[in-house]
Amino acid sequence: MFVSTLAHDFTIGAQLRRAQQPLTEDMLRKIAPSVFAESAHDSRSERYAYVATMEILRGLSREGFEVYSAKQATARNADKAGHTKHMLRLRHRSMQALAVGDSAPEIVLINSHDGSSSYQMMGGMYRLACNNGLMVPDGVCQTVRVQHSGKILDRVTEGAYEVLDGLTRVIGSRDEMRALTLNEGEQRAFAQAAALLRFEPAEGTEALPVTPEQVNRARRTEDRAGDLWTTFNRVQENVIRGGLRGATVDANGRRQVRRTREVNGIDQDVKLNRALWTLAEEMRRLKA
Repeated sequence: MFVSTLAHDFTIGAQLRRAQQPLTEDMLRKIAPSVFAESAHDSRSERYAYVATMEILRGLSREGFEVYSAKQATARNADKAGHTKHMLRLRHRSMQALAVGDSAPEIVLINSHDGSSSYQMMGGMYRLACNNGLMVPDGVCQTVRVQHSGKILDRVTEGAYEVLDGLTRVIGSRDEMRALTLNEGEQRAFAQAAALLRFEPAEGTEALPVTPEQVNRARRTEDRAGDLWTTFNRVQENVIRGGLRGATVDANGRRQVRRTREVNGIDQDVKLNRALWTLAEEMRRLKA
């Protein structure tokens, strides 16, 4: 749960995010080489339908969407390193975050060529101030899952348009959250719930390694506002990016102070981000 140092803002292992310029194919090859796999891994049967990620990206590029973030899972088997799960985030050229604090809707694409995941597309949101990568649950924007079997190319194309249609609801949710102000108690409750989603209490206690005040603390001046959208973003950044000084007690009763880890795994990233969005949506409904 902890590491002793903060991770870099943009490049973390097999992960890269650019704020305002799309990733080039050369960058993608270095960060997520499995995007360019030309066939399924040898372990797949003849029934496995190969979905070429790069062909999908080139098709979306013709529609105006470019990749701004790429992440590849670590392969447990070195033989699968060129086929493993990868996650890409795309923004339309007309939907850019131009100033600090601005946000823009994204398409989040997940795929693999080794059988570790289905092809998935879901809605997301990018915020320029902190390079956050939020993801939204099905209730706000349709998530499309396509199994690697049968005739799937038509379903993949249809899915892209389903997610695009849902992005208008993502923008609407963002604007409604911006219009709602949380008092200090509500902000603390939101941060406490987010901390419970992310961290495990110390063994034999109910104490979390970090406090709600730490989780709700702004990392920059422009993130101090009390509206729900800003609160959501700063809390999300703190639990996802890590770097908070937390205390635990070991089996011998010794107190240890370390920094919380960044969330790097694709599955944990998706699960936690979508849970946080659901939490924010519930707070929005309560306040409305």
